[in-house]
Amino acid sequence: MIDLRYAGRPLPRLASIGLVLTVILLVLPTAAIALALGIGLLALPYELDLVLRRLPLIFPLHMITAALALILIPIAAFARRRHGVHRALGRLAAAAVVLGGLTALPVALASEALPVARAGLFVQGVVWLALLALAVAAIRRREIERHARFMLAMAAVASGAIWLRLTTFAALSLGLPFDPVYAAAAWACWLLPLGLVMIATSRFEPVERPMPA
Repeated sequence: MIDLRYAGRPLPRLASIGLVLTVILLVLPTAAIALALGIGLLALPYELDLVLRRLPLIFPLHMITAALALILIPIAAFARRRHGVHRALGRLAAAAVVLGGLTALPVALASEALPVARAGLFVQGVVWLALLALAVAAIRRREIERHARFMLAMAAVASGAIWLRLTTFAALSLGLPFDPVYAAAAWACWLLPLGLVMIATSRFEPVERPMPA
């Protein structure tokens, strides 16, 4: 098998702790709120309610599947040493990404946001689906290190949902003009994490190790 290492050494434990805290403090609350909104347990803001009226089936499906993807992607990554569990969770995460990504496209077009913001959300969905396709193609060729890199990139794009909400909350709290801030955040919220992940993983080196008996 192939073990991913950074500059010849395993990733530091501090990075793993940081990922766990990110999942607990940011991913789970964001996903829980999205699920509650998707199934109607929480009232939608006015702008999202307009999208729901235009897409009464697609919009809830997007909220639910995107939230599930946000939860399943890191869980599948944490279970990578348990190959059967990792494979099953990975397939569930992939299905959630496909549904969440495909439904993101009409949702972005139906949004009340500025055209540049809608374009950012639409491209985010396309990139998310493209990274999934690349990750699946890599694992089918048994290119495990490339698969891991694309999955990390896919997780970075998914994290845009978190940063977008934090940015809009900060803009409202600080009294900043909402529309231009949201338009910029609709691109930056996923492009910046994606860029950071691609840079951070550019020095990942495949290290061969014997198959377990």
